[in-house]
Amino acid sequence: MAYPVRTMINMDVAQVNGIDREAFPTQWPPPNYQRELQNHLAHYIVAYDDTRTLEETASRPDSLHSSLVSRIRHWLKIKPYPSKVSPSLPRQYIVGFAGIWIMADDAHITNLAVRKEYQRRSIGELLLLSIINLAGECKARIITLEVRASNVPAQNLYRKFGFVQVGVRHGYYLDNKEDAIIMSTDNIMSYSFQEHLQRLREALYVKGVAG
Repeated sequence: MAYPVRTMINMDVAQVNGIDREAFPTQWPPPNYQRELQNHLAHYIVAYDDTRTLEETASRPDSLHSSLVSRIRHWLKIKPYPSKVSPSLPRQYIVGFAGIWIMADDAHITNLAVRKEYQRRSIGELLLLSIINLAGECKARIITLEVRASNVPAQNLYRKFGFVQVGVRHGYYLDNKEDAIIMSTDNIMSYSFQEHLQRLREALYVKGVAG
């Protein structure tokens, strides 16, 4: 099935935080995506499953607290305040996200993650393709990233999309002092790079992942 991709909005932050914690449980400090959405350098996208929704109520108390408040109001004969919160609305079920920072003609991939239950469905490829396209729309020419030295599957994904290793940041990750592999592309607007992206895009259409 196809997974639509769109720009991340504030409503997505809670789900994105959950995906981030699931994908990077030892990452410290944790990213502040609410703040990232206010950062003019940052650009984030999400992929979602349009066959599912996530019911959210912005300020719903937990059931124990709700029960206690109700009993206290009953004892004191206090009428509940009319709610100013809209009834719960269907939310798109976010299955993955990716982000970049754009600085002049350079783009840096900050995050790319997919829910565990949706992995091995080529959603990571779809997000990477989409974030590269977004970088091009923002006039970037080169894209860089860091990836854990032990994360061979991610490195293979990036190589598939034209990234090559250009360096190492020793002890980069704070949780265990693991090295980071620095990877970069050639000019993403070059004919050869765009031709390669088109082949990858067509493969995703054939798989039915890209709509």
